[in-house]
Order: sequence, then structure tokens, then C-alpha cells
Amino acid sequence: MTKPLALIKEHASNPKLWVVIGVTVAGIVVLAETRRRRRKAMLMNREDFGAFVERFQILPFPQPPPPAAKQSLSGLTFAIKDIFDVKGYVTGFGNPDWRRTHDVAEKMGMVVTALLKNGATCVGKTVMDELGMGITGENMHYGTPINPQMPSFVPGGSSSGSAVAVAAELVDFAVGTDTIGCIRIPAAFCGIFGFRPSHGTVSMIGTIPNSQSLDTIGWLARDPSVLHRVGYALLQLNNVETRRARRLIFADDLFQLSKVPKHKSEYVISKAIGNLSGYQPPKHINLDQYIASNVPSLKGFRGESTNLENGTSTLKALSSVMVSLQRCEFKTNHEEWVKSVKPKLAPDVSNHVVAAINTKQENVKTLYKIRTETQACVQSLLKDDGMLVIPTVADPPFRLNAKKGYPAEAHDRALIPSSIASMSACCQVTVPLGKHDGCPISVSFISYHGADKFLLDTVLDMYTSLQEQVEIVSNSAPLPYTNGNMDASELLKEKGNAAFKGKQWNKAANYYTEAIKLNGKNATYYCNRAAAYLELGWFDILTGF
Repeated sequence: MTKPLALIKEHASNPKLWVVIGVTVAGIVVLAETRRRRRKAMLMNREDFGAFVERFQILPFPQPPPPAAKQSLSGLTFAIKDIFDVKGYVTGFGNPDWRRTHDVAEKMGMVVTALLKNGATCVGKTVMDELGMGITGENMHYGTPINPQMPSFVPGGSSSGSAVAVAAELVDFAVGTDTIGCIRIPAAFCGIFGFRPSHGTVSMIGTIPNSQSLDTIGWLARDPSVLHRVGYALLQLNNVETRRARRLIFADDLFQLSKVPKHKSEYVISKAIGNLSGYQPPKHINLDQYIASNVPSLKGFRGESTNLENGTSTLKALSSVMVSLQRCEFKTNHEEWVKSVKPKLAPDVSNHVVAAINTKQENVKTLYKIRTETQACVQSLLKDDGMLVIPTVADPPFRLNAKKGYPAEAHDRALIPSSIASMSACCQVTVPLGKHDGCPISVSFISYHGADKFLLDTVLDMYTSLQEQVEIVSNSAPLPYTNGNMDASELLKEKGNAAFKGKQWNKAANYYTEAIKLNGKNATYYCNRAAAYLELGWFDILTGF
């Protein structure tokens, strides 16, 4: 026994000893909390949340004279990822060695020109993961942008600064690129909207390539109407309204992979569309099994996917193919520069880059074949009216500056949902749905290649109803038992039980009724509702007496 423990044992009956111990422990707790709050305040006070590499102002093109209508983005400000060319500035690609070894851009990137022509003002370039080879948003050279929603956690990447600039209300919207989730993951972690358009629909001219088969321009916004306006400008869409039914398909296996309870995601969406016209009753699918049956070339890659929960081995294989394809094309684009310059890179980025440079390209044809099969597979599922509903990410954001780094499994899980749109060339929108345990909740809607207008219009159509359902769920009494994998009808039953125990008979009856609507074959729901009606004295209504 150590000397301090021996002294405590010897004087254990002395009350003064316990007072001293209590005061000491309280002091330690107070000191730790004070340090935590100071660190949080220091982070939040950092200029511009660390979102920008450089600030400048580029005014929009002149407005057309009356009676012509105002430009569609007039009055809005935006920031751009440090991957787009701006005339007179060096495009830094998130790395000082890249900036040092490249000249200033002689022309403006096409996407920047399009936004300026539509009336928006550009206010600067934002931080990104080095060379676009990361999903955390950290950058050891320029600093990691601070996630306004969760300052002690990563903002997500690689378009981290763009997401933070929007979430911190520094700009109205921002643009970045999305290869393997680089718009969607930071949008989810920062609690904002993100849009990855159909592959090839927005020009990449004046943008540094990472992996041309996967690269897209993407944009982020806090407001769905701004997301909609930017999309219409960049995709050159018209305002002609085309009415058609919308068919939502929930990927049940991916929602099981998520740590967010279903009543805060699936149930919210189901209730929201139930209040709107033009939506068919939602369908459900095991996406892993569907892709396994319809993408035969993936079979040879499934053996590499082990120890993954909830039966998502095929989706894990798809995400590994996505990463392999990115590495092959990154090598083609940048191997010469990496070998000649030998840039200073963060350890995790260096690992990704080394893996890309050492990639063997003999199976690249198979990778492209899988991509083609995946596109046909998802097109067959969605047709011209379907939207696949998935959680944007499987897990909450990683903690900032994790001493042991990020587990490989967590990295793999983060890429599984992103691989579907990236490998099928589809469009995807990321939508915030409140919070769970202090973390932003994010779901995504994926539609077929070329359905960008359909997807943008749908989000605008349903978002008010989504907000209403999020508010209802947020204000509901906490359940006595919650499980992320619990069926929505069971969650409603549990809510009814909690209300029943609290003698809120009317509320209990309403919860049981909602459960019956979702699952009318469960006799327990009817029995419980009858019990609630009995307490209310309404048994005569049920029996017809």
C-alpha cells in the first residue's frame, strides 16, 4: 500500500480529512472546467473561425439596366475553396509547397465566373485538407477551421473552410469540390446544407483535379432557398415547374449503421412527407443486398471487407473501390510533382499520398467497370421519380487533434454513405435535422444522374414540414429507453407508455394511434390505446355503446 493511501486509511474516521479531500477534488474539477471554457472561448474568438486562407473582394459583374430583373444571386456573398483559380492569385491546394511551386492564375475558374455573373460577391479563399486528401478538415499549415457547432471537434473535409464560413455566418454560401464526400461530410459535421451535383454537370475548368472520375463542384448554405438559387445559377436551370410524384426509398441497413435514433431521422422524414401532397408512401430497402445483386464486378473486392457491423460488407467494398479509383487518378495527376518537390505533409495526408503514389494500376479497368455498373444499378432503383434516403455520415465528428489519430474503422465508416453518389455519378443533397446528444443530425437524399433540379425543388418543397417535425421531436419528453436500431413504431409505443405512466392519457392515445398507422398488425398497440381510452372514459366510443 502506498504511503498516501496508508495515511488515508489511518485517519479515515477523521471528518476533517474528508473535507480536505472533497475541497481538493472540487478544486481539480473547477480548474479543469475553467481551462476547458477558456480553450473554447479562445477557439471561438479566433478571427473568422480560421476559415480563410486569404481574404479579398471580387465584385459581381454589372447589373443589367431596368426593366431587366436583378441577377439571381444579387446581394449574396460567397467564399471559395483554395482549389479554384482566381485571376492574379496563386491557387494553393491547401499546401504551402504547392503554392510556392506554382504561378498566379491567369484566368478565373469557370465556377467563380458563373457566380460573379449571377450577381454574387466573392470574399476570399478557404482552408482545405492538403491536396484534397482528407475528410477531417484539419490542416497543419494554415490551421484547422473551427466547427461553430462543436468547437472541440473537426469540421470535416476536405472543404472544411467553406463549410465553416457558411456555418459561422461569414458568407451566405460557399463552393468547394466533392470527390469522396468532401462537401457532404463537412456539411453534416457543421449542421448545414450541402449539394453534390450530378457528375460532369458543372464545369471543372479552372479547378485543380484530384480524381476526375469522382470530382464534382459542390456548394454549401444555411438556407435551403439560397442552396436552391445557387444550384439554379450553376446548373443553368429554368423555373418551369414540372409536377411529378416523388418516391422515397429508405436504406434501412445504412440507418442501422448510424448512431442517431430512427425517430430523429427516418420518422421525421416519414411524418414530414405525410403532411405534403405529391409523395408516395415511403419504401424500404436493404441497399447492401441490392448492390451485391446488381454490381457483379464488386464480388472480387468483398473479401477485403471484414469485421464491419450490420451487414454492409458490399457497401464497404464499394467505398474501398472508390478510394482505389481516387488514388489511381491522383497518381496520374500529381505523381511527378510529389516526387520532384517532396512536399511537407501532415502525417495522415502523407499516408494517403504515399498510398496513392504506390498504387498499382493494373486493375483500373475493373474499377471503372464497377463505377459503370453502380451507375446503372442506382438508375434502375431510382428511375425518374425516386430518391434514396440515407444518413449522411455514420458517426458524429471526430474529436479535434486526437492524440492517437483516428481509427481506420471510423474512417472507413465515414466513407460508406458517401460512396453511393460518388460511384454512381448521382446528385445528393445533405439536409440538417436538428441535433442528437449535442451533435448535428444530417440525412441525405440521392437522385439519379441529371435529376439535380428535381432534387433541389424537393428539398425546398419539404423543408418547412421537416423543420416542424424536428421541432416536435426536439420538444418531446425523453424516452425511457432508446435504441438507434429500434423501429419507429416501437419508439412511438415507448413514448405512449411514458405518457401513460405520467397519466397523460390523451397524449398516450395519440402516440399509440401513430404507432398503429406505421404498423397496423401489432395487437399491443391497439390494446395500449384501448387502455388509454378507458382511462379517459372513452370506452363507449370504441365499442359503439
